[in-house]
Amino acid sequence: MTDRITLRAFFGDAERAFTLTDPMLTELERLTGLGTGALYAQLVNMAFPVQVLAQVIRLGLIGAGMTPEEAKHLCAAYAENRPLAEVFPLAFAILDARWSGVEVKP
Repeated sequence: MTDRITLRAFFGDAERAFTLTDPMLTELERLTGLGTGALYAQLVNMAFPVQVLAQVIRLGLIGAGMTPEEAKHLCAAYAENRPLAEVFPLAFAILDARWSGVEVKP
């Protein structure tokens, strides 16, 4: 059950679901070479490598059920080569949903 860790947010041209499931967290750790806690601390302290933002978004989309191809396409269109001030809030919210959970509406 992933309701408590699924963020719903606007991305690109529609509202989408983002879930960093256990396999997606493992992949994020592999890609970044960091544990989840260290990565979270980097984002909180604004000390992250730029590619992490698109990776968090892409893996969140895949974890919520999107195909890897579609997630890659959306990130190429709406997360890469964009102002960091646009991309950071969503990437942080996705990781924070996994860290702190989200409120589930009845």
